Amino acid sequence: MNRYVVLQQLGDGTYGSVALAQRRDTGEKVAIKRMKRKYYSWDEAMNLREVKSLKKLNHSNIVKLREVIRENDTLYFVFEYMRGNLYQLIRDAERPFPETVLRNILYQVLQGLAHMHRHGFFHRDLKPENLLCAGPELIKIADLGLAREVRSRPPYTDYVSTRWYRAPEVLLHDTHYGAPIDLWALGCIMAELYTCRPLFPGNSEIDQLYKISAVLGTPSREDWPEGFVLAEALRFRFPASVGVPLGRVVPTASAPALSLLAACLRYPPRERPTAPQALRFPYFAVGAGLVLPPATSRHRRSGTRVEVENFPPPADMTEPLKPQQKSPPAMKDRFADILGGEVVHSGGRMRARGRSVLATLQAPGPGGAGGPGPRPLAAAAPAAPSAAAAYLGASRYVAGARLDTSLFRPLAMHSHRETTVGSGVSRVDWAAKYLR
Repeated sequence: MNRYVVLQQLGDGTYGSVALAQRRDTGEKVAIKRMKRKYYSWDEAMNLREVKSLKKLNHSNIVKLREVIRENDTLYFVFEYMRGNLYQLIRDAERPFPETVLRNILYQVLQGLAHMHRHGFFHRDLKPENLLCAGPELIKIADLGLAREVRSRPPYTDYVSTRWYRAPEVLLHDTHYGAPIDLWALGCIMAELYTCRPLFPGNSEIDQLYKISAVLGTPSREDWPEGFVLAEALRFRFPASVGVPLGRVVPTASAPALSLLAACLRYPPRERPTAPQALRFPYFAVGAGLVLPPATSRHRRSGTRVEVENFPPPADMTEPLKPQQKSPPAMKDRFADILGGEVVHSGGRMRARGRSVLATLQAPGPGGAGGPGPRPLAAAAPAAPSAAAAYLGASRYVAGARLDTSLFRPLAMHSHRETTVGSGVSRVDWAAKYLR
């Protein structure tokens, strides 16, 4: 610890205290978390859930653990420093943030959650205080002290996240919950970002359930039988309530925002979207109505040939089709009505049925799908995937959008010709010569 000098205390929690420090050699500012419990061996320290999770999670929206220091049986975590958290950002805001800013915040949180769930962890303590930020432009998930592995065996403890952001199954003391509790917490945070006040500020677990029922209405036994089994075990009876439309609770939210909010705040955990599904909601499909310009092909000059991108190979050079293996049965997408078309997963690839988010871009033109482009090759010789198709398939332009790569059609190449001067003597194009 002699490499750091402590500047000021930032906060004190149940398990440790956090201080702002600075490296003596580089001057870099870091946040050092000092654990209150004593650790008498490195194995004991390395088995902490926060250490195990942060060692495996490396993402731009998850706070980075720089190093772990054990000195005099005291454990220190050195994190990258962020100026504040989302709670402070909401509290200090003079006026509500515009929806474009809120969309950017929620998109970053969902990106971090998707990475975390993909690598087998769920947070269990998602709240505004645990979302560090450097202004609204950069958000990072922090405090993974309660994170658990998805593949770990239940039962889990029923006291996890702060009560206001706790899912109803956790309030009913379910010990077999999973990653959907993070999506419930995200829905509560989303409503708080729009209204600058908590959505369900309960004083106790019973009061929390009453406040949830007052807004969302009483759940039906047919939709959530597991919840009624848990309630009967606690001798709890859901209050009779018809609920309030979310448009009245969050009046400044748009229709796509209310659609995402309603999906995250569903009683049955199996009906809540996963983090990747939430990223595909129309709420994040910014610019879906924009018309893309036609792709321009670029030619490559070499000493022996001229190549044109996006141009399909001749029919005699394509390989014959291989017999396809039998694909597993397709899974139905529960959010097809919201996402604008059913997405069927089969054979490891994803294809859309129905109307996609970019339906305006996929409408067939006068010359068929993709406009009046050149006629395709023979039916027996399928065209190889173009460079534009391969690029768009590997990159993510807009979350939630499906691009139709048939818009990118091959264009004829105009080969380079040397110019001549008035005397008729050939003139060397030096730019073309040295760029070969």
